[in-house]
Amino acid sequence: MTSRTVLVTGGNRGIGRAIAQAFLDAGHRVAITSRNGEGPEGALAVAADVTDAASIDAAFTTIEAELGPVEVVVANAGITRDTLLMRMSEEDFSDVVDTNLTGAFRVVQRASKGMLRKKWGRVVLISSVVGLYGGPGQVNYAASKAGLVGIARSITRELGARGITANVVAPGFIETDMTAELDEGTQAEYRKAIPAGRYATADEVAGVVRWIASDEAAYISGAVIPVDGGLGMGH
Repeated sequence: MTSRTVLVTGGNRGIGRAIAQAFLDAGHRVAITSRNGEGPEGALAVAADVTDAASIDAAFTTIEAELGPVEVVVANAGITRDTLLMRMSEEDFSDVVDTNLTGAFRVVQRASKGMLRKKWGRVVLISSVVGLYGGPGQVNYAASKAGLVGIARSITRELGARGITANVVAPGFIETDMTAELDEGTQAEYRKAIPAGRYATADEVAGVVRWIASDEAAYISGAVIPVDGGLGMGH
């Protein structure tokens, strides 16, 4: 196993934290960004805001000085602002897209500089089953997550010959603090729609992310990998 420098955005909680921990457990050098600058033990935690290009550049400069050029970037930072279409404000839409989609662009664009110099890189974009499955009240979120597929496939065509892969991991319903707050009736209804009959753990998503960034997956690029128990049927 080659030890790599890994950056996970939004790595302070939930799926992002599990992804960061999975790379740490495999012996990689891991940095995370979050708005509060907190992360799992052993990771370099840097405060950054993916909606601010200068903030992202400063975070990369810190990470590069401490750990070396970023070789694996996992664009995970995201927000939701769910509401029905007729009630959704333009700000509700643009804020979610700016964080989830344009934020990923900012991070990946900055990471690509070091990857091009090394002629090696792994870009992993964390989407959602909602991105291609759709969801009521989630026009903004679904649009932002669907857009990540276009980013990954365009990067693959643009940089694939430079030893750089770009893939999308699309989780379904995951056991998180957010889903735990749902009442049992709602949770049962959601589980009924999932062929596997259960939610995924964050660790199950993290394992797929770690693998797609590995040398074993070097010939996979532009793919959308569902981790959703069959809910989206591979889209």
